[in-house]
Amino acid sequence: MKLLFLACLRPKTGNSTTADRIREHIEAAGHTCILKDAAGFENSSEVVGLIAKEKFDAALAIHLYKAGRFLLDSGISFGVIFGGTDINEDVQDPRKREIMGKVLQKARFAVAFTEEIKKLAEAYWLCMGSKIHVQPQGIRTKASKALNWKTFLHSSAVNENTDDVHLFLMACGLRQVKDPLFLVDAFSEWHLRNPNVYMMIIGPAIDPVFTQKVKAKVKRSQGVYLVLEKSQEDLHAAMKNCFAVVNSSISEGMSAAILEAMDLEVAVLARDVPGNAAVVKHGDTGLLFSDPKEFVELSKRLIREPALKKEIVSKAKEYVKKHHSWEHERDTYQNLIQSLLSDTKF
Repeated sequence: MKLLFLACLRPKTGNSTTADRIREHIEAAGHTCILKDAAGFENSSEVVGLIAKEKFDAALAIHLYKAGRFLLDSGISFGVIFGGTDINEDVQDPRKREIMGKVLQKARFAVAFTEEIKKLAEAYWLCMGSKIHVQPQGIRTKASKALNWKTFLHSSAVNENTDDVHLFLMACGLRQVKDPLFLVDAFSEWHLRNPNVYMMIIGPAIDPVFTQKVKAKVKRSQGVYLVLEKSQEDLHAAMKNCFAVVNSSISEGMSAAILEAMDLEVAVLARDVPGNAAVVKHGDTGLLFSDPKEFVELSKRLIREPALKKEIVSKAKEYVKKHHSWEHERDTYQNLIQSLLSDTKF
């Protein structure tokens, strides 16, 4: 089967990473999967023309509005995957919500990363729940053995004795929705009282204008550092060595960084937004905060109570093992894609 796969492919974003992983699953089943950036199309007629020219048998899209709408007039069987911002943000716009409803109605299947996303979709579009499958993101981590932690810290301007440092690491692309500056002022004030705590933001410069804002703010802030990008293996190694991984996003579908930290047995502190709360159970698999003051209080507690940290890390590891199997994710998508060519519902 030759499959057209539409997604918003801004480099180093969650959608792009998810699309690459799912394409790998599809191609492992022997199909041809052509990944195209939905942002490169102005209207559905362009996609219809591409489908006719390339003779695609079926299609898949991540994000019901930004990508799925281009498949409404495609004439081929297709499936869709909720992207996070579609169900959390775009659905608030009545025009977009109507289009997304049409996409969901016409799709052979839809995939939600969490039960919460499925429930939200069912609330907006009645009677569509039967075609929505819940498949959490599959996770595989591989930490580089070549990364020297002490050298890494010193190269990032953290010059304290590494045994005394409590490094809080935020892994995210530099764009507004990730809100990497949310905690900076509060953390910097904490660092001035406790010089052994540091925050490091690691991620690619996705939004150039916003990146400059982040750079300027971090430069003025004590105890906060910015590392623009690392390879996936080096990032996983940095996660494995840090004290805790932090997520302060305004909106999340399902954060791969959080799941990777859990798999690497690192404590997670995450902003209490629906996508994060669906993964992080407060006091069980991680800690949730609503504002910078609460973040600092919870971070202090995590330092003060090593037994709590150990218990959270252990339960988070078990959670990822049980609910975010990479192998199970592969099976699910391979079966769903096969259903596009048959009358069998999966």
